[in-house]
Amino acid sequence: MNEGLKDRLVARAMEEGFSKVGICAPDAVPKAAARLRAFLEAERHGQMGWMAERESWRGNPAALWPEAMTVIMLAEVYTPDYDPMAVTRQPDRAAISAYAQGKDYHDLVKRRLKRLGRWLLDQVPEGAGIKVFVDTAPVMEKPLAEAAGLGWQGKHTNLLARDLGSWFFLGSIFTTIDLPKDKSDHSHCGSCRACLDACPTGAFPAPYQLDARRCISYLTIEHKGPVEPELRALMGNRVYGCDDCLAACPWNKFAQSAREIGYQPRVGAPELAELAMLDDAGFRARFAGSPIKRIGRDRFIRNVLYAIGNSALPALRPVAEALRQDADPTVAEAAAWAISRLS
Repeated sequence: MNEGLKDRLVARAMEEGFSKVGICAPDAVPKAAARLRAFLEAERHGQMGWMAERESWRGNPAALWPEAMTVIMLAEVYTPDYDPMAVTRQPDRAAISAYAQGKDYHDLVKRRLKRLGRWLLDQVPEGAGIKVFVDTAPVMEKPLAEAAGLGWQGKHTNLLARDLGSWFFLGSIFTTIDLPKDKSDHSHCGSCRACLDACPTGAFPAPYQLDARRCISYLTIEHKGPVEPELRALMGNRVYGCDDCLAACPWNKFAQSAREIGYQPRVGAPELAELAMLDDAGFRARFAGSPIKRIGRDRFIRNVLYAIGNSALPALRPVAEALRQDADPTVAEAAAWAISRLS
């Protein structure tokens, strides 16, 4: 069953820059559909309607491509070489998630997946097929990665690995080639609840459950329109994503260093006053090649204004006042809220 090919595949993946490889069958996550259904029925997906629209594929990876016999799951480390929590204690600065500090991981990981996939096809007779996915298709990467033995979904629902920590991206290659499967992993969290206690907004109703509607990553990236005042007051200076639950995990003491130079921080922790002045063209230029660009200027400035309102720095009030009449009503409302908080 292609044992030798699997060994060569793993070696090749390491040469390409991946950190870990695991293999499972497309039907290796039988509980995924029920968990997804419960998540959707509780409306914990918020405005992410695309999760419900493709529920049948997302809950059953085998239905995504019925001809596929194997799913190759790959991890790529982006471990920050700095304390990602330090900037959350600097109220005049913007806290931006570590994964968004460098180049867009979608592009970097997908390029590597395609190279690895082409190599794999060259090793077998013609007629085999592959499809590669990086976070943009209805694929439940985390359950598949757990089934493939890469790690386990922690109490914060993110994937952890004993030899990688929590700072890594996932990519997948679906293929019609039959490869030997790996043993699944299981939880090694024990009684630890560091990630649950670290969440500023209480986004975890219970261990291993997430309510996206309270998650700062969801609120700053996916949520359209005004954020509930109760929640925006808890967001601090986080303007794009949140690293609190990842950074709190004790397994990070085993985290590997990032090998991809593209993940080196380019964005840093800019001043809120500087970011608030960005128009659409300036925003697109400032964050070209970054995942931040996808949310657009208006949503980003909304987040910046929430951070200004949470800063307790009266010197930032004129910055908010300058946006009180912004053309985007959500930005204008956020500016008014920030002004009221700094009065």
